[in-house]
Amino acid sequence: MSMNPQQPAPGPSGNRPGDPQWQYRDQATNPSWMGHVQPQNYRPAPGHSGGSVVQVIPASASTVGARASGGVVGLVVGGGILAFVSLFLVVPFLLANTGITGFAIGFVASLIPLGAVLGAVYIIDRWEPEPKRLLLFAFTWGAAVSIAVTLLIQPVFALAAPYSDEAAFRDFMTTVQAPVVEEFAKSLGLLLLLLMARKHFDGPVDGVVFAFTIAGGFAFTENILYFGRAIAESGTPGSDLVQIFFLRGVMSPFAHAIFTGTTGLIMGLAARRWHAGASVVAFVVGLIPAMILHNRWNSMGQDFLAQYVLVQVPIFLLAVACIVVLRVAETRLTRQRLFEYAAAGWFTQTEVEMLATPGGRRQAVRWAGAYNRAPQMKEFVKGATRLAFTRQRILSGRDVQVHQQDEVQQLRELVALRAAVGH
Repeated sequence: MSMNPQQPAPGPSGNRPGDPQWQYRDQATNPSWMGHVQPQNYRPAPGHSGGSVVQVIPASASTVGARASGGVVGLVVGGGILAFVSLFLVVPFLLANTGITGFAIGFVASLIPLGAVLGAVYIIDRWEPEPKRLLLFAFTWGAAVSIAVTLLIQPVFALAAPYSDEAAFRDFMTTVQAPVVEEFAKSLGLLLLLLMARKHFDGPVDGVVFAFTIAGGFAFTENILYFGRAIAESGTPGSDLVQIFFLRGVMSPFAHAIFTGTTGLIMGLAARRWHAGASVVAFVVGLIPAMILHNRWNSMGQDFLAQYVLVQVPIFLLAVACIVVLRVAETRLTRQRLFEYAAAGWFTQTEVEMLATPGGRRQAVRWAGAYNRAPQMKEFVKGATRLAFTRQRILSGRDVQVHQQDEVQQLRELVALRAAVGH
């Protein structure tokens, strides 16, 4: 079977009302707010010269991996170096406050809330997974670099604190310094991701995924401090550790994730209209709700339980609802873009219906599993999803030529993926 991608059309002017994709230039082009496309940016999907495709109820094996761009490589390498250097500041700070025993116990206990956050990241990111190297960068930025940045800025920021009253000083550091400095330090990692890995940071779901990962890393290190200090400084370490673990590990494992998640959401929305100026503006604007939410959390006092139930629980439920809406929008966007490729001959209508729903994907993998081709099917699903989002980047009008090159390569890979499932 021969299916070779033709070069993408230069723009929408080449379409005619009789073409199969003409219908997608109007309302169908914009299946949701998340995939909105300006009419002047629409262009047809490239066709192929191989006739009808042979349907393979979803599946395939990717034989060609996506190459990392220079920006991504520089980001990962630079982030690794920064994280390594940061450990020389962060680890001694933790040990000085917790002792070796407290550090060890705090480290183990902190893995539990971290697992909850990373589990949420896995669920949110399943539809179009981000590269593991970028997720690793995000985690190490949160766990090491943002902590080091906080420790370095904190003394300078504290110069503005009132020193006449110890209670006022502590209140300032908790409700003003911590929200401002910590959210700034965490979100710097988001800004670097948006500027240097923009091919992988092109929407609100990506922003939430990266923000949750950074925040999970930050909370992990912070929990080591709190849990370890409960062991080192308390006369009743067991009961104090249980109390602080219940507060931070059970009642609020997603607190930092929600704070920074608002910044990631706003920066992800801005990524749809990407340019450097918009990224910086989105970074600044996105810090505002994150700092406010962080401030309100740290400001809860004697009426903590009432505020937790009446304010924090609804905020958490709202965050869950937002994530569900984002996931629904993501599936609709995938379906629409794949239908455009189906109109160009790359998929059958049945394949698109299966590739564009979680249930359809599971059914496809089960079907392939009966023929010992489940791994190949999973790769075919991933390849089709990557292709759909590459097309969305093209239609956004951002870095069009770069993404068209990716599109041609991915269409070639799609042929190999289809063949792997079919053999």
